[in-house]
Amino acid sequence: MSYIDNILFVVVLALGFGYFAFNVKKLIRNIKLGHNVDRFDNPGERWSNMAVIALGQSKMVRKPVMGILHIIVYVGFVLINVELLEIIIDGIFGTHRLFSFMGGFYNFIIGFFEILAFGVIAAVTIFWVRRNSIKLKRFVHSDLKGWPKSDANYILYFESILMVFFLTMNAADAHLQSVGAHHYAQAGSFPVSCFISPLFDGMSEGTVMIIERAAWWLHIVGIMIFMNYLYFSKHLHILLAFPNTYFANLKPKGKFVNLESVTNEVKLMMDPNADPFAAAPPAAEGEVIAKFGASDVQDLNWVQLMNAYTCTECGRCTEACPANITGKKLSPRNIMMKTRDRLEEVGKNIDKNKGTFVDDGKALLNDYITPEELWACTTCNGCVEACPVSIDPLSIIMDMRRYLVMEQSAAPVELNGMMTNIENNGAPWQYSQMDRLNWKDEA
Repeated sequence: MSYIDNILFVVVLALGFGYFAFNVKKLIRNIKLGHNVDRFDNPGERWSNMAVIALGQSKMVRKPVMGILHIIVYVGFVLINVELLEIIIDGIFGTHRLFSFMGGFYNFIIGFFEILAFGVIAAVTIFWVRRNSIKLKRFVHSDLKGWPKSDANYILYFESILMVFFLTMNAADAHLQSVGAHHYAQAGSFPVSCFISPLFDGMSEGTVMIIERAAWWLHIVGIMIFMNYLYFSKHLHILLAFPNTYFANLKPKGKFVNLESVTNEVKLMMDPNADPFAAAPPAAEGEVIAKFGASDVQDLNWVQLMNAYTCTECGRCTEACPANITGKKLSPRNIMMKTRDRLEEVGKNIDKNKGTFVDDGKALLNDYITPEELWACTTCNGCVEACPVSIDPLSIIMDMRRYLVMEQSAAPVELNGMMTNIENNGAPWQYSQMDRLNWKDEA
């Protein structure tokens, strides 16, 4: 019977990690739909950013209370799952608390994990109250209606239940140790679950063993389910926060990125030896003519697409957005959520058509994000600065604006007038270049 348990455990692991690998492969495929951008420079600064922002949670603690609670959940959930290694080995080989040979250190680790588990449950409860009872503005925003709101709550329930299974497993284990049950040797310290153990007093040894085994199985199966749920959830940032902060833009905020094609054209115009009447060289066979800006997810770069998957939907960007504060339609959080939704739709299209994208008559621009949202942006970089995992909604907004201006000539009337004046008069104002210095005579 023991071998059947071990085989079943291996099957559960294979299914869990296999489906996880399948989703990771699909995730990487979708991110690679974006065009290339070089983010491998300055590795020292990039590693530092990842350590401080992703691992050190430096931007989270700008709001100290919630930042500390988030760190408790983050650290607790990650560290407690270190015991997953022991569970996996025990499950495969039929052992029990294999690492207990470490003695006092093992007792300390298990006790520390229990305190963290209690901290996770307490923090998650506070988060649930903030989202569902107090209803803070950034959590009741129109962005979070429907699935996004439910998803956030599902994550809180998941984390709480997994911690309860962990503590129940330990409490039953501690009880069985105290009564000298077979192969339940003295191991571990249980500062939290010791308060649960008295519930098992009076129960038969066999019943408590069933409870301990059930909690053990539910804990490991729950972790497998949670791990595979991440792909469909905003909590994908648990995995992507690290690469996202590493590959973040290191250039000064607000620095405009020039298109290489436009730069080359300007250089050609300034070359005295160039023939101004020469036709552009024909495109090579199979060459795709690049757009000016972006109208769909394939026109964005791979870092921007990774940004979309990394979004935690916390709303700090929207909370900091002056356009949104004044009632404009723009929400940087929604820009990222819509980009991810469109990217998922494109990915499903590719899956359905055996690896090839078939035009579905839709695009990120207009079908998901409206020009009204794009032109409401003040380009202040408030959203970029506020994001706890270095997401850059502004870069997507600017690329889509560029498409509207350069591909569709669809800029607002005021902006078109300014650009016309610059082209004709060398200044944003509508007067002759000969009159540009008249202001000095008015002093």
